[in-house]
Amino acid sequence: MSAAAQLTIAIIQGRMSSSRLPGKVMLDLAGEPMLMRVVERVRLAKSLDGLVVATTLDPTDDALEAFCHQNGIPCFRGSLPDVLDRFYQAAKVYRAGVIVRITADCPLVDPGLIDETVNLFHQAGADFAANRLPPPFQRTYPIGLDVEVCSFAALERAWTEATQQHDREHVLPYLYEVEGRFKVAVLNYNQDFGKLRWTVDTPQDLELVRQVYRRLAGRPDFSWLDVLAIFEREPDLAGINSNVKHKTMFDVDQRYKSGK
Repeated sequence: MSAAAQLTIAIIQGRMSSSRLPGKVMLDLAGEPMLMRVVERVRLAKSLDGLVVATTLDPTDDALEAFCHQNGIPCFRGSLPDVLDRFYQAAKVYRAGVIVRITADCPLVDPGLIDETVNLFHQAGADFAANRLPPPFQRTYPIGLDVEVCSFAALERAWTEATQQHDREHVLPYLYEVEGRFKVAVLNYNQDFGKLRWTVDTPQDLELVRQVYRRLAGRPDFSWLDVLAIFEREPDLAGINSNVKHKTMFDVDQRYKSGK
């Protein structure tokens, strides 16, 4: 890739074969598939030159690709188990000099936080920047607002060097799991809301996010602080999915341990 290629591209990772909630990215959320809610939120970020949905070559994702084409959303298809390779190939095709990783199960993702994380990446001269690191690391933003940013050079090095399954499946742990391997910057908030769970991985998670969208009356332009205000007014909402265990960066999909 040419050094002149410095497009900042959000790659939204999604597939239909989720283990805990199959088909979740196309389930209804306030009248639209959840994937569309993620796309419309990401499109509000000012720091991006474009976005692409990166899904898999598995036949179960034919419907996801068709939806993207019908709605003018760029779509790339690649490996199912090797998500790192999927990201790398998508980044090459879309000439990304800076990659912003978003997952399609985070419909409350905040465009302002995307911009803040991208800005931190540049200001710090980092190889990798994020507004959270997964367990066992600490985090201050709610689960579901996750933004990861890296250079194409760092992604390419991870793609070349990483051999562990968790590194290939979770895309970017190779960039931060060993201190000093890359220059890392983390965006933190001045209060700790890291135990709030706003991602969608189970039916309970989906119910929680549907409740939030009802209270926002379908607005696409809310901030994460607007959502936080809902939880502060209605603290019982957090109980809907309080028993869901959050995955760590070492958890891998056992269906693909043998490379299936």
